[in-house]
Amino acid sequence: MSSQPERGFVLAVLAQGANADEELAEVRELARTAGVEPIGTIVQHRPRPARRTYVGKGKLEELKQRFGEAGAESLLVDDELEPAQQRFLENALDARVVDRTQLILDIFAQHAITAEGKLQVELAQLEYNLPRMRGMWQHLERLGGGVGTRGPGEAQLETDRRLARRRISILKQRLEEIGRQRATRRKERRRSDTPTIALAGYTNVGKSTLLNALTGSEVSVEDRLFETLDPTTRGFEHDGRRYLVTDTVGFIRRLPHQLVEGFASTLEETLLADMVLHVVDASATDDEQDRQLRAVDDVLHEIGAGELPVEVVLNKVDRIDPLRRRRLANHFPATPQVSALTGEGIAELKADLARQFEDRWERVRLLLPYAEGGRLSELYALGTPIEEREDTPEGVMLVARLPRRHRPRFAPFLVAEATIDSHRESA
Repeated sequence: MSSQPERGFVLAVLAQGANADEELAEVRELARTAGVEPIGTIVQHRPRPARRTYVGKGKLEELKQRFGEAGAESLLVDDELEPAQQRFLENALDARVVDRTQLILDIFAQHAITAEGKLQVELAQLEYNLPRMRGMWQHLERLGGGVGTRGPGEAQLETDRRLARRRISILKQRLEEIGRQRATRRKERRRSDTPTIALAGYTNVGKSTLLNALTGSEVSVEDRLFETLDPTTRGFEHDGRRYLVTDTVGFIRRLPHQLVEGFASTLEETLLADMVLHVVDASATDDEQDRQLRAVDDVLHEIGAGELPVEVVLNKVDRIDPLRRRRLANHFPATPQVSALTGEGIAELKADLARQFEDRWERVRLLLPYAEGGRLSELYALGTPIEEREDTPEGVMLVARLPRRHRPRFAPFLVAEATIDSHRESA
């Protein structure tokens, strides 16, 4: 079996004036991640693709010639093709045609590790393939239907579709069950009032490396697109308080809708976070940064997370010179600059994140009578940092940082000096 990458030819329809190199940089990177080497490109500039053929007749003839001369094995189309367009191009080239959505699904299939990730990939693939199913009965479709074409082939195709629909239903049920289990775990997190920060960003900007740097964990950090498919949550402590950080799937421009739906669980972690930490590649060009920022913002709005507080962090500053750093500081004022790889700026980033949640806690002094021992257990269960503890004849005297929303529960045990202490601390 040859270890040589598959040879792919890239086709795209772009608007007039669009820069082909910039527009197609992403699909080329997607192709390489999927194990395909892009060996040629054809672009047609027109307002929209042709309905049945995707490209015009003249461009199709050019495509046939160049595809054959290049010795390409597959055609990669930077668009989501209609089933009829895909079939037409396959017949015209007598080769496999893979559109943008298929390409991304293929990468996701390679990278899914957990049971949930694999279920999500299978669901997205089935929903994509259902309207395109023809398989071994493809020759019957060429006959155009009607007399002479009905029979076992048509029946088999319907059976295949019915089985696919049934499998889709089973997968959705399983994913709902996993979702319920995750909701239970999230409820436990909420009960402890632990702030949750979701890492979002264009794929391959170093989110997983940043998660590792913040939390000391060892999440996979391969340098390839969509390395992280399953939501990964780890924690770190700062000044005695615990914070949770969740890594999510990397965002891209024009994320296929099957993935927005099929990977709802990963994106759901973003939706349910207290804030989004938007990781930006400091070493990318200004134009590329702008494109990536727009892509992430678009997906956040698409999944309903557009209202969440968003903080930007510039990663990979170890790759840029001091002049570029100054320019970025002007372009992104007051934005942390870090290197998740070398650890530069990570301590400052933790402190900055902690400041975002300062108003979540209130410093209080409590006197818990010994008869109310259960209250002390409640405090620890909430994850409340205990700064001082003294056993007195009346009960346990505590100075703690209490989540503000739980203050009413402990109001009967508040000691008046707490207010003075709190004021003295902020002075």
